[in-house]
Amino acid sequence: MFKFSNFSKFAAASVLSLGTLVSVAYADHSWGGYHWARTANPLTLKLGDNVSTSWDSYLALASSDWSLSSVLDTVVVAGTSNPKNCRATLGRIEVCNSKYGSNGWLGIASVWTNGEHIVQATTKLNDSYFVKPAYNKPEWKAFVMCQEVGHVFGLNHQDEDFNNPNLDTCMDYTSNPLSNQHPNQHDYDMLDTIYAHLDSTNTSSQTAFSQGASDVVNHDDPKSWGKSIKNSADGRPSLYVRDLGNGKKVFTHVIWAD
Repeated sequence: MFKFSNFSKFAAASVLSLGTLVSVAYADHSWGGYHWARTANPLTLKLGDNVSTSWDSYLALASSDWSLSSVLDTVVVAGTSNPKNCRATLGRIEVCNSKYGSNGWLGIASVWTNGEHIVQATTKLNDSYFVKPAYNKPEWKAFVMCQEVGHVFGLNHQDEDFNNPNLDTCMDYTSNPLSNQHPNQHDYDMLDTIYAHLDSTNTSSQTAFSQGASDVVNHDDPKSWGKSIKNSADGRPSLYVRDLGNGKKVFTHVIWAD
């Protein structure tokens, strides 16, 4: 697999800035440099298991794949959320599935930030589509699970054209995910860049971020997601941001059904 040169890593780092979305070459796919704060390497993040048995193997696979990174590990733990509303839990990622309705999206990841740091996140898989023959396939489930979990680490898509050749990564939009079920080396290199420094705090154990009722994202209502700030190649929004005030924001990544 392709490795970044030292120059490429320097170039990637130079284009990352707080609050600025970057879209350069394939491997420069941070969404603004947002990251979990950590005091040691690697960072261990908890993935809350709020999924049914039909999704457990895909959550385990995504956890295993992303833990191959040199800068972060993930561990699947018991969930704390009702899968239907999938409420966020401070310091961790809640992963949920349910029949969320024919609202257009296959998967959605919402990521809460305080300044430049991620403090909590949710990932939802929409069984209203995954029960249909077009999407009720292992490759589709692995692809969407891997991608939505990847977003909560600070990764954007490497490519957002559904119809060009696959890049062999789950962070690539595709109409045929057979070869796009796992991260690739570009993803791991990008994580190395995003998490190249240590912080004075660890947001995976933080307890100071207050999520009020007005901060909850209603995934049935795109108006709740805030402002669209990035579109995929087909013109549909792929990333939204909602300003919660006092330096806090929530970003929502969406992958739409065909």
